[in-house]
Amino acid sequence: DKATDPSIPEENWECIQRFCDQVNADTEGPSLALRLLAHKIQSPQEREALRALTVLETCVNNCGDRFHSEIAKFRFLNELIKVLSPKYYGIWSSENVKLRVTEVIFSWTVWFPQEVKIRDAYQMLKKQGIVKKDPKLPEDKILPPPSPRPQNSIFDTDEEKSKLLARLLKSNHPEDLQAANLLIQSVVREEQEKSAQVSRRVNAVSEVSDTVKHMDELLQNYRRQELSPADQNTLQALLQCCEKLRPLLFRLASEAVADDEALAEILQANDQLLRVLGQYRQLVALQ
Repeated sequence: DKATDPSIPEENWECIQRFCDQVNADTEGPSLALRLLAHKIQSPQEREALRALTVLETCVNNCGDRFHSEIAKFRFLNELIKVLSPKYYGIWSSENVKLRVTEVIFSWTVWFPQEVKIRDAYQMLKKQGIVKKDPKLPEDKILPPPSPRPQNSIFDTDEEKSKLLARLLKSNHPEDLQAANLLIQSVVREEQEKSAQVSRRVNAVSEVSDTVKHMDELLQNYRRQELSPADQNTLQALLQCCEKLRPLLFRLASEAVADDEALAEILQANDQLLRVLGQYRQLVALQ
């Protein structure tokens, strides 16, 4: 009640921190805390609901995996959805509260991509037209760090950034919290791009492997002059695919210059491609 008291002009951070400490100390802390917070978030008093959302986000930031697993359950997500849905409390919830709830759920889809239920809940809200577009998260809002952080996170490999973030998060100055949020967002973008590069490489190498394997089989039949008209068309299509994959591998190699293992994988795929293209041209020349 003190942590969400709507009668005081500003958040009582001492009470909020004590609330987090109690959540961490109690075995049933996360589930009990979320039942209490859901009730407060659904309050008809705007300030009380907004205070409860601040407590919720602070808990996500400070209460670890047990709390994260509880917020990702439909049991709690449904309580947040009720605040937005016109079938429940959405008809009288204030726009500020609904916007904040939307921001909270959206931010969790970013930080906890492995939690399918959060993503499904958010996509359902968009499909039903309750959420029209993804919100733009305020720059002074501290997003909770993902749990667990991906292996080889930039915060794990860049000691300076990790120390800077820890110092900024401990500060009570709004400008430091804003700087921390900007740092987190920049690292998230870096890690997303890094993940996208890995995905592009894996998909390209897999496509090369499948294409080369299929071409090898068809070329064996080509040598024995056992290729049907349909197989000849397939071979031509595979040849075009190989030609398109070559510049793609070149671009991927330029992205992976700092990663010896990834670069070696790309170069090996390129060697396979050149080999099968060479075999095709040699066979065609002999015909």
